[in-house]
Amino acid sequence: MRAMRLRQPASLKNLYLDSIEISTPGPDEIQVRIKGASVNFRDGLVVNGFFPVDNGLIPLSDGAGEIIAAGKNVKEFVIGDRVVSTFHPNWLTGHIERTQLNNSPGGPADGFACDIVTRPAHHFTHAPQHLSFTESATLTCAGVTAWRAVAVDADVKPGNTVLILGTGGVSLFALQFAKAAGAKVIATTSNEKKMEKLEHMGADHVVNYTKTGNWADAVLSLTNGIGVDVVVEVGGPNTMAQSLKACRTGAHVAIIGAAAGFDIDTIPFAVIQSKRLRLQGVTVGSRADQITMVKAMELDRIKPYIGATFPLESLPDAFITLNNNGHFGKIAIEV
Repeated sequence: MRAMRLRQPASLKNLYLDSIEISTPGPDEIQVRIKGASVNFRDGLVVNGFFPVDNGLIPLSDGAGEIIAAGKNVKEFVIGDRVVSTFHPNWLTGHIERTQLNNSPGGPADGFACDIVTRPAHHFTHAPQHLSFTESATLTCAGVTAWRAVAVDADVKPGNTVLILGTGGVSLFALQFAKAAGAKVIATTSNEKKMEKLEHMGADHVVNYTKTGNWADAVLSLTNGIGVDVVVEVGGPNTMAQSLKACRTGAHVAIIGAAAGFDIDTIPFAVIQSKRLRLQGVTVGSRADQITMVKAMELDRIKPYIGATFPLESLPDAFITLNNNGHFGKIAIEV
């Protein structure tokens, strides 16, 4: 069976197609024919050498497919079930220590850029029944991260105003989850075409940050000077100051990524203190979070937006598209 592997030193040029042997499922394991995967910002960090991983790692944290074999102790699934992987296989529910989140697929453990995997059954959940395999494969990292930020940590309610940054996977999922919760959404983006797509997806207001240098002022104006209740902060240090300025008193700031860069000298502590802001780091979520999210997506018929799709053997091209930052939504891999 096929698998894409990453040779060290890690780089796009060191991604290569290989063959793998398939193991028989143990008593508590399932064997899944992977039919879809997706590419995340984190996966790009792995293949470009920002995270140390073993030579020959199979990348990609997100995978979806069909169960083709199951161990004798497996009760939650049967052969033929459609399933989607979890990002933190050991984080089943509730609180867990960071030191226990040490076996995420796609680094340090092998991921889903392959045809077939054999894993413990709790490494998967049922996939939404209304989604294709490639659509389901976008949920593991970006979907659960947005769900955790919006529905769990921020507990967004009708009448809240949520600010999302950009048009990546997490931001678009956050837009959909916030709208489903009855909130207003303000989005930022870089061009008119993306503005139109955001409005079509339900954004109440869109700010073009290339035309508005201090885009926080535009956000404040849209909220009559009050500010937003929740920020889904994916930009990192280079957008944080504007995000905090756009907050209302007591707002919740979900700190997720650093798509705009990692370098920063300081953060505006005076703003955080004076506004009594709540900053919450998000590192995806638990298996229980994913199960709840899947149910909510089925109920509200929420579908991810896929901006580009590549076959498995063209995985390097998918990362090039990710690096160019010109896509809208998720980048999917057909396996």
